[in-house]
Amino acid sequence: MPESTPQKIRIALVLVWLVPMLWTVNYVVARQAPGVIGPHLLALGRWALAAAVLLAFSGPELWRQRAEVMRVWWQYAILGALGMLVCGAWVYQGARSTEAMNIALIYATSPVLIALGSARWLGERFGWRQGLGVALALTGVLHVVVKGQWTALASVRFVPGDAWIVCATVAWAGYALLQKKWPSSLSATAHLAAICLGGVAVLLPFAAWETQQPGLTVWGLQAAWLVVVAGLVPGLGAYWMYGWAQKLLGASRVAVALYLGPLYAAVVAWVVLGESLGWHHLAGAALILPGVFLVTRYAQGARQPLPATRPS
Repeated sequence: MPESTPQKIRIALVLVWLVPMLWTVNYVVARQAPGVIGPHLLALGRWALAAAVLLAFSGPELWRQRAEVMRVWWQYAILGALGMLVCGAWVYQGARSTEAMNIALIYATSPVLIALGSARWLGERFGWRQGLGVALALTGVLHVVVKGQWTALASVRFVPGDAWIVCATVAWAGYALLQKKWPSSLSATAHLAAICLGGVAVLLPFAAWETQQPGLTVWGLQAAWLVVVAGLVPGLGAYWMYGWAQKLLGASRVAVALYLGPLYAAVVAWVVLGESLGWHHLAGAALILPGVFLVTRYAQGARQPLPATRPS
């Protein structure tokens, strides 16, 4: 497998900034899904579509390495459960009863969990510049979600939907860390295809149960459109970019990109939905963007990025 090259590193650093932009589409999908399609059925359709597209490109590779894939099939089942079931269906379920501020506050802890886990279990170096970057980015996220009114933190109410988001946050950290803990000889495309197949297998019984529940799903063009959008943009596009960049840059560096989510969501709401863009968004950006830069930049004086497992 080819080694990391400066060109690949530069591409990965660009993708780190694009991933959360693609994930903002999932907020729109989650908002429109209630009354149209059930959360598990939406997640199943999303990842079945992504798997089909990925298999079109990586099917021969997976067939050649089928013995190796089947040897560690349980890893793909676990990654599929974490990344597609919990971080997919459970997020859609939680969005039905919790507020956007709660979701943003909870998800803001995910990069911290990944950074700490990377240093503790994966042996990734995490210097004071990266620590400062995490602190700046987290402060910026909180400033955005509380709209510059820090006293609003005291009035945040947690509801049952928050429990789903907490589980998804922890699951995403586990998903990111286990991909580094379980390095694969597969290319990024084939590796994600195998994970998607594991996720589809785990989601199938839950989605089958949902089809028997009245009112959860209304079959039609809108339900199909939500599946296609969720499968291609925040599914196939964002997950592939995330997994490929993580192989080159390390789990903690790529995870900090999640801090850009609330900032991108604010911009999308301003441009697409006509919502106002306040000074708190600009102040948050002034903290988030330098924070992401500090975490994703090379270590000073180093010619190579943090050690990463075999990149594709």
